[in-house]
Amino acid sequence: MFSFKGPSGFSRFSTAEQVTQGIDGSGLTAIVTGASSGIGMETARVLALRGVHVVMAIRNVSAGREVKEAILKQNPTAKIDAMELDVSSLASVNSFVTDFKASGFPLNILINNAGILGTPYMLSKDNIELQFATNYVGHFHLTNLLLETMKETANKSNKEGRILNVSSRRHQISYPEGIRFDQINSQSGYDALSAYGQSKLANVLHVNELARRLKEDGVKITANSVNPGAIPTNIFRHYSFFRGLTNIFGRYLLRDVHQGASTTCYVALHPQVQGISGKYFGDSNLAEASSQANDAQVAKRLWDFTEKLIKEHSPDSHEDR
Repeated sequence: MFSFKGPSGFSRFSTAEQVTQGIDGSGLTAIVTGASSGIGMETARVLALRGVHVVMAIRNVSAGREVKEAILKQNPTAKIDAMELDVSSLASVNSFVTDFKASGFPLNILINNAGILGTPYMLSKDNIELQFATNYVGHFHLTNLLLETMKETANKSNKEGRILNVSSRRHQISYPEGIRFDQINSQSGYDALSAYGQSKLANVLHVNELARRLKEDGVKITANSVNPGAIPTNIFRHYSFFRGLTNIFGRYLLRDVHQGASTTCYVALHPQVQGISGKYFGDSNLAEASSQANDAQVAKRLWDFTEKLIKEHSPDSHEDR
């Protein structure tokens, strides 16, 4: 019963290689954030295996080089690059986009994967609550800055562009109010797991509003969110209790990274997803997001709120003060 296949023909235990079997990604270019470990690394490996030119956007450059070498050792014909990106820093996002555009690479697929989970209360370099900054704000900013490149690529190639936010089932368990618009950076009432849920709720709201805007503009780009499921990666490093559980029950309850990257790779490459936008996927099938995540008014409010937040906290605005 645990391997039940959904309408797509895949299940929660399908691997990334299985859901992309037979798909030719030659001629496509993808950015994968957080690709130096975990499901990001597996996503990069499998996309490269299918012929996609993968740009790994990674904070740890030396770790990224090691991953690149490992992928090339297994797949000598892989097209893969590593570029520095710390999504918790708006300045780093700006620098990455400048460097990417200077490379002249097209961009068909953007996978916003990098993330942290359950950190103690901290602020980013831009004085934004760290989980919100890393999991959501940095990716919102990155997506906006790369959107014109994606539009140009879609027009020139006549191939559908795809934007993916890696969310989590935890988006269903944020703070009671969902997004704490009036207390985003407040330490008062901060709860590490609720803050994580808030950032993942924001991921879903982001692509829902983005999908609406892209459709309104008539652009051949889709935007969706995915839930990779529970995977024992280093994202649990702040929770020794969870690490202990994964050691005991992991093989029965959790997925490995090959299975965890499957939904991301499915939505990024599979023809079945052609034209589908503003949806939430789990187990390589369409799934149901929470009612809060499907609130169009909240999604619009969050978009406007985030644009203002970025403007207020960007390095340029600091220099003007």
